[in-house]
Amino acid sequence: MTGEINPTIHTAGMAALEAAANRALALAPEAAATLAPLEDAVFALHCTAPLVDIYLQPRAGELQFMGIYDGPVTTSITGEASDFAELATSADPAATLINSKLELHGDSAPLIALQTALASLDLDWEAPLVDAMGDVAGHQLAELLRAGFTWGKQAGTSFERQLGEFIHEEARLAPPRLELEDFYGDVQELALQVERLESRIARAKRKLATAARERN
Repeated sequence: MTGEINPTIHTAGMAALEAAANRALALAPEAAATLAPLEDAVFALHCTAPLVDIYLQPRAGELQFMGIYDGPVTTSITGEASDFAELATSADPAATLINSKLELHGDSAPLIALQTALASLDLDWEAPLVDAMGDVAGHQLAELLRAGFTWGKQAGTSFERQLGEFIHEEARLAPPRLELEDFYGDVQELALQVERLESRIARAKRKLATAARERN
């Protein structure tokens, strides 16, 4: 993405995309049902080079796209346009997201739910943006949105599984599940041993107290 998008053109693009998304949403009741739990959640894409912000809010059965928003954000992704482009074309988006310079803030679960709904819409991100903003700016912004809100359509349970496996096995940011299960088992066994020891100590104390009374 080159150059900074004119705010007026940006606003026009968001309005055109919002209208197209809601037309598609009206024809996809399953997608609307997926979005229902996300009512009033706000998702943000912050592109730092060039500087452009995009906010998406499911609300009242529709999708609202905004260029400016000053309230709390549920989930946000921040990075340069080149980072978003790498994510959009990646065959392994989970690994790309973790290893790239992109920053994910907030809860990833609502974002995955949003992606699932948007993927089922099969929305043409580019056409309404090109009509409102021109070929270059429209195409650039469409690429950013596709990367931020669909991740190659690898959303939902498959993406959650992939991301979880990457975190546990490849990135080694957390122990593998089998190691965690073994650790928790050891902890439980240790807790039982501590309880038994505490019980023995309590019995010994009672015996000592009884013996002391008998001597007196």
